[in-house]
Amino acid sequence: MSTHAFAICAYGQSPYLEECIASIELQETVADEVFIATSTPSEWLEDIACRHGLPLHVNAEGRGIGADWNYAYEQATADYVTIAHQDDVYLPEYATHARAMLNSASDGLIFFSDYAEIRNGETVSDGTLPRVKRRLLAPLAKPSKARSTHARRHALAWGNAICCPAVTFNATNCPTPPFHAGMKSNVDWDTWERLSRMEGAFLYDPQPLMLHRIHEASTTTSLIGDSTRTAEDLAMLKRFWPAPIAHAIACVYARGEAANDL
Repeated sequence: MSTHAFAICAYGQSPYLEECIASIELQETVADEVFIATSTPSEWLEDIACRHGLPLHVNAEGRGIGADWNYAYEQATADYVTIAHQDDVYLPEYATHARAMLNSASDGLIFFSDYAEIRNGETVSDGTLPRVKRRLLAPLAKPSKARSTHARRHALAWGNAICCPAVTFNATNCPTPPFHAGMKSNVDWDTWERLSRMEGAFLYDPQPLMLHRIHEASTTTSLIGDSTRTAEDLAMLKRFWPAPIAHAIACVYARGEAANDL
């Protein structure tokens, strides 16, 4: 039987952390491992870990988001690993669907689902940007396309359509560590691009199985504010397109980032 771990990445003192933990505790299929990983230890975080009976792993180096995610990933001993972000919520069926789809495909690289957003306390499942992402990812719901290098790269060539916290890695098939630490914003898009070149399947469930929170203190929002993401978006698009086309797509893509504003 394959095993599944939720590695909860915590930073600072998020007011949403315990909501994330509760959603993992309420999964229909109980995870084999659940723990917190952090590079910002505190008594506050130790108290939360203690109250929920969770191991707390401390990354003493703390060299950025990519390094933090790699550290969390490497603490897991399970076959399947979900890097849970502290502000997000997993619907009760998430683990059941992830494990079932990964168990059904021995060559699976990652499982990921559709998602909704939490904005100002409200769940939002529709909008221009989500509709575009769903259209790009829809072909991957077919087994033949899930294994097609062309189909996987086409889904990623127009922007980062895969929501990072909605992903579960098959650690037996993915490289370790899975993330490169050089980028600040597109750490995950970089990983999906590199995995898209490998043999194996991207297992996509078009049902929204988690809620991704958008708020002013989020890393994505702050990076958009200082244009870090714009530069990294262009660098990623150049992996798929000649430079002039990449620049044109980047201009359109930058407008979509306004959807992250509250």
